[in-house]
Amino acid sequence: MKKRFITGAVALGAAAALALTGCSSSGTDNADGGDGKGTVTIGMFNWDEDIAVTHLWKAILEEQGYEVDIESADPGPVFKGLADGAYDTVLDVWLPLTHATYLEEYGDKIVELGAWNDEALLTIAVNADAPIDSLDELAANADLFDNKLVGIEAGAGLTETTENAVIPGYGLEKMDYIVSSTPAMLTELDTAMSKGDNIAVTLWRPHWAYDAYDLKDLKDPKGTLGDAESLYSYGSSTFTEDFPEVAEWISNFKMSSDQLHSLENKMFNEYDGDDFEPIIAEWITENQEYVDSLTA
Repeated sequence: MKKRFITGAVALGAAAALALTGCSSSGTDNADGGDGKGTVTIGMFNWDEDIAVTHLWKAILEEQGYEVDIESADPGPVFKGLADGAYDTVLDVWLPLTHATYLEEYGDKIVELGAWNDEALLTIAVNADAPIDSLDELAANADLFDNKLVGIEAGAGLTETTENAVIPGYGLEKMDYIVSSTPAMLTELDTAMSKGDNIAVTLWRPHWAYDAYDLKDLKDPKGTLGDAESLYSYGSSTFTEDFPEVAEWISNFKMSSDQLHSLENKMFNEYDGDDFEPIIAEWITENQEYVDSLTA
């Protein structure tokens, strides 16, 4: 197996680590200051569903009188930051498989707040008209996919699962496994789909790419990618004490895949920008009854 790292991903990781070192705990110190209810710091992975729900909760909490800081980093620094108290909460923990190693390391220093979606699934996706339907056909047809499998961030659980289970399980060691970033993977996916080329990428459900492109998941007869997982929220060891109201809301948070897809599509597919505030506001207006129920 050849594994190439995209230099942009390295720069992103370094910037994220630098941002993490500059964080301070948002616990009772911030909660006591100012005229508002305090500042909630949310650790965020660079995964679309996490970006979507984190910015949604930012808008909700700000409407309720809180200030919200979002700190973006790879999973390793995010879990460490949560355990150290630099972050108050994280909203996109995949269990029981994807983030299991981080829970083994930090589980006794963080608090589970509950699952908000139970339909998550790791996948290897290809263009729908690709000449194969299963992972056990990929090695023999690697040349049809330019002999490469396009991945995401080095610290992602999906990357670990692909490296440790999928690749050895299906004899894909001779393929060029590109460990890059989610944006880089999506760029390669968009380029290949626009050209009508075959492409194989590591992906996951729910994700807006399934609405934007005609894709299919390769069957996984050996079960290397695991079963469907749930998306959990976790808090720091003092989160429920520092922000009891917010902790209760997030503990009761539920969001269907259809709701998440509609939010992601509005943010990442229909909108060409990175200022999500007006887009989130528009989605909230369209889903006001649901949003109101989250803080009822």
